[in-house]
Amino acid sequence: MQNDLTVIVGGGAAGICAAITSARRGRPVVICEKTPWLGKKILATGNGRCNLLNDDLSEHHYNPAAKDLVRSVFDRYGKKEILDFFKDLGLEVYSQDGRVFPRTNQAASVLKVLDLELKRLGVPVEYDFECTSISRTAAGLTVTAKTGRQINGAKVIIAGGGKTYPAFGADGGAFALAGKLGHTIVEPVPSAVPLVIKDGLCQQLQGQRIFASARSIIGGQPGEPISGELLFTKYGLSGTCILDISREISVALNRERRADIELSVDLVPFLDRVALRTEITRRCQMGLQPEDMLTGFLPNKFGPLLRELFTQQNNPEAAVGFLKDRRFKVTGTRGWNEAEFTSGGVAVTEVNSHTQESLIYPGVYFAGEVLDVDGRRGGYNLAWAWASGMAAGA
Repeated sequence: MQNDLTVIVGGGAAGICAAITSARRGRPVVICEKTPWLGKKILATGNGRCNLLNDDLSEHHYNPAAKDLVRSVFDRYGKKEILDFFKDLGLEVYSQDGRVFPRTNQAASVLKVLDLELKRLGVPVEYDFECTSISRTAAGLTVTAKTGRQINGAKVIIAGGGKTYPAFGADGGAFALAGKLGHTIVEPVPSAVPLVIKDGLCQQLQGQRIFASARSIIGGQPGEPISGELLFTKYGLSGTCILDISREISVALNRERRADIELSVDLVPFLDRVALRTEITRRCQMGLQPEDMLTGFLPNKFGPLLRELFTQQNNPEAAVGFLKDRRFKVTGTRGWNEAEFTSGGVAVTEVNSHTQESLIYPGVYFAGEVLDVDGRRGGYNLAWAWASGMAAGA
């Protein structure tokens, strides 16, 4: 192949976007994908709807270490550029509560328009190409596959993703590849992931969903409360409010190996303490049975399980404390199969913030989840994939 070729390692969202951007500029490009398909992980995003991006692409929605890099990329490839990119592909979109989705509400539509553009541009794809090394030779940069196949190019973009959804080929291989080049890899941990909690209440309420507010407590320091769905499971807690606070907990547990981690859950966030105390006192005065005291506050299943709170009906304050600040000891997180994002990756201080070229190994660039960049739920991580792909492919 041409010695001015751009070789893209990874055919996910970032890699495809980088390939299209490069090819539109008339540059020869090839995608090396380890699986037999492109963009499979895109189909799982947004519960199959593909949350493309968010209306508010501020760097403040990303991990602290990445903010400068994210700001630099979004200054050039932000909301307008991403929307224009997909409009050019013929994809109609709409915004719902700040989250941007394809009008079809099908992630398959997103993958299809990307695939059609790759074909229109004539971008070749090397499938079942698991890249194991990148080396500098007389031919430029040589990308070598596990099978021994080699491709020579002038530029290599590593866009191999993180470790979530391993069934789609995400096994952290891109981290190993970058590590061989001398890059520092911030230990990857699962993010937006359910929590493992050994508490009888979780098992007894397995399958129950409520609206609640939760916050982490790490080393005695409380995090910001997040409201949303809370799901009790046989292994602990899940639901949107748990996924939204799980990053800091996962980092503390899995990367820092800390054990002083709790979760504070407000089971009735729609009532403040004064209003809740007043209502509980009123119900006590009405002579309700202990198992009926929470009727109308929480699903009926809670009443019999929490009846001990009201056996002594002269202490509504204790009941308020329990309901507004139920503590759970967090012992772990679920694994990569259940995580939505990867937290960690190539240290952002080791890439050029304007080009995403490696400061350790010139000619190699990075895009997407392989970098230590992770955002909140709500389209931020896909937005980073599109934007960083454009930046690396430019």
